[in-house]
Amino acid sequence: MTDTSSPEPSWLSPLTGLPGEGPKPVLIVKLDNTRYAQPHAGLTKADVVYMEEVEYGITRLAAVFSSQVPKRIGPVRSARITDIDLLAQYGRPAFAYSGAQHKMFPVLDAAPFHDVSPRRGAEGYSRDSSRRAPYNYYLDGHVALQRAPKAALAKDMGFTFSEDVPPGGLTAKHAEMAWGYASAAFDYARKLDAYRINLNGLPARAEERKSGQLASTVVIQYVKQTPSRFFDKGGGNTPHADTIGTGKAWVLRDGQAWKVTWSRPSAKQGTTFTLPDGSPMPFKPGQTWIVLLDRSRRATITPLTEPVPSASASAPSLPSPAGSPGPSATSSARAEN
Repeated sequence: MTDTSSPEPSWLSPLTGLPGEGPKPVLIVKLDNTRYAQPHAGLTKADVVYMEEVEYGITRLAAVFSSQVPKRIGPVRSARITDIDLLAQYGRPAFAYSGAQHKMFPVLDAAPFHDVSPRRGAEGYSRDSSRRAPYNYYLDGHVALQRAPKAALAKDMGFTFSEDVPPGGLTAKHAEMAWGYASAAFDYARKLDAYRINLNGLPARAEERKSGQLASTVVIQYVKQTPSRFFDKGGGNTPHADTIGTGKAWVLRDGQAWKVTWSRPSAKQGTTFTLPDGSPMPFKPGQTWIVLLDRSRRATITPLTEPVPSASASAPSLPSPAGSPGPSATSSARAEN
């Protein structure tokens, strides 16, 4: 008798939870995140995307590539102090950025990554004459990794993945957050089984995909954010987001949200996300977006009500977590950290 069952994949990516051929080098690229940056190039291929606040209440992206590394990634922008700690949990990845203020050079030089910025050579970088500067700087990801042959391979980051939806989630069709001059929103699209992304009041477009930027999992990670010793030419201070330690977060997947605890004991360790009972919060396999949000701010997640049981559900619905709004709650809730 012939066995027609599908074999279990021998390796799953620790960054996406998807099957692959084995660990590959990690390339992290700093990207612009203003309206002028759209459409982004290559971003749909990232395993993980971090969003961080910089000067004047605008945001930048740090895109982590390993499973797939595009030939065109951009627009590439400059490094910030938050990147130092953020990248350390990936070991010694390749890090691509357009530049930095001179006072940061010694800090970058001492950081545990392979520098493939233009400071170390222009190979792989080019200007796109059809786009306006400085939003027209692009990187060939293949060349970047050739320049960093010893870049760290993808490893366990503390993330857990599962196709199964954990119990205890609250309906979360929409989430939004705002900074001084930036905003982000995530809207669940059932037909796509993912969250559509809106950046700075516009749908987040992608050069390589008509449906734009999509996230399988969205993490709103509340962090302690403080002014740093770095200022730009106009006097704007660069905030530092502390990603080492512990705090609260919301995890969104499959149209639901869970309030969790994040923990990262040291710079070299990854970040875990756990449910109130101490069990790991499973991400949905695919691309994850992690918003590093100053804990003094609040994200708005709606409707944050109990999910409506499906017609085929045979088990009784689970009770609301302690302190969570039930079916009679208002249709909008502020997501406290």
